[in-house]
Amino acid sequence: MSETVKPIPEGFHTVTPQLVCGNALQALEFYKNALGAEILHVAKDDSGKVMHADFKVGDSMVMLSDEFPDYHCLSPRSLGGTGVTLHIYTPDADAAFAKAVNAGAKVTMPIMDAFWGDRYGQVEDPYGHRWSIATRKRIPAEEEIRSAMKAFAAKSKEKSAGG
Repeated sequence: MSETVKPIPEGFHTVTPQLVCGNALQALEFYKNALGAEILHVAKDDSGKVMHADFKVGDSMVMLSDEFPDYHCLSPRSLGGTGVTLHIYTPDADAAFAKAVNAGAKVTMPIMDAFWGDRYGQVEDPYGHRWSIATRKRIPAEEEIRSAMKAFAAKSKEKSAGG
């Protein structure tokens, strides 16, 4: 009798990010140290390159591979950047942020009390992937958020004008 196969594998959600890194094995170690990732599976080709890996951060699965340029599988470093930010909610954003930075992530937005109610900051990992780290602290009223967004936009405009 054949086993019933689930259309979505155990532990996965509907959307799962898949990262491409210049050195996947080093990246897996970094994610283990910086984000507390649990490495679940690593499949390598005959040359030792990671064709596919699964790891878990909290309750979320992430897939990862090495670059394979012949198949247009390139990392943010090879592409000159990324337009994607991976967001992590955690009970202690300050501790998670410090852990990532201490492991070698570069701060791109310092941790702060954001106007939308989160304790929030952003880092870039050594492989070019951007991560935001947050803890929900409060739920502000919509009018408070709109007002704060206007003030933030005005302040940003002032900074870019040299003021």
